[in-house]
Amino acid sequence: MALLTISYRSDVLEMERRVQVIYPDASSVTPEEATSQDVPVLYLLHGMAGNEDSWLKRTAIERLLRRTNLIVVMPSTDLGWYTNTTYGMRYYDSIANELPRVLKRFFPNMSTKREKTFIAGLSMGGYGAFKLALTTNRFSYAGSFSGALHLDLTHLGEDVTDQTAYWEGVFGSLADKDALASQQIIALADQSDKKTDLYAWCGQEDFLYTANNYAVSELQKKGFKIDYQTAHGKHEWYYWEKQLEVFLERLPITYVKEERLS
Repeated sequence: MALLTISYRSDVLEMERRVQVIYPDASSVTPEEATSQDVPVLYLLHGMAGNEDSWLKRTAIERLLRRTNLIVVMPSTDLGWYTNTTYGMRYYDSIANELPRVLKRFFPNMSTKREKTFIAGLSMGGYGAFKLALTTNRFSYAGSFSGALHLDLTHLGEDVTDQTAYWEGVFGSLADKDALASQQIIALADQSDKKTDLYAWCGQEDFLYTANNYAVSELQKKGFKIDYQTAHGKHEWYYWEKQLEVFLERLPITYVKEERLS
């Protein structure tokens, strides 16, 4: 496979941006896959304090994908929560709309079909994955690993009193209950056509476990079919790497799972 770092000018953000792309190598897939003009794509999102390099540095993602015909796109939202912030940084628009157009110029054989377009992420990226999937209706599968699926700021590991300016910069006034409520996955789900297969996992020792239970329950009440898995686990990369592997096995792609070296 090839690992490509792409720098491009984002007109939406009015700045230079970087995105990491894993591109399948013709020598590691079938002849039919190697000549395909419709290669499936996974957008893989980082969490808070992460960036476009996080999955590459913290997991064995290249090993997991070595014999799989899948383009993996790893963008960055900085600390913007995949959201058009109140201070004018349109992170949502840059990833939901601009980035696919930019990448199509680099990779004309990258699929634009919904059934071959997927998204997943961890923590803040789990929120972003569900948000993008439910509001664009462009993804057939969406995965959240320890996702911040319900934005109860008192449970996000932050001293909200000291971080008020930050949270209001992203989501709006904390005094305005409607501002934060409008950005909840539960509210954003009303924009969905419910054709996206949803997968969520959260460890039972994770500080977001209660929030996941609540969000999943509310999504189910809205009529969503969501595969929700829990097990012992914390808010750590050890579990997110395992969940990426689980998610890859669920996708409608040729995924060749390799045994770990003993």
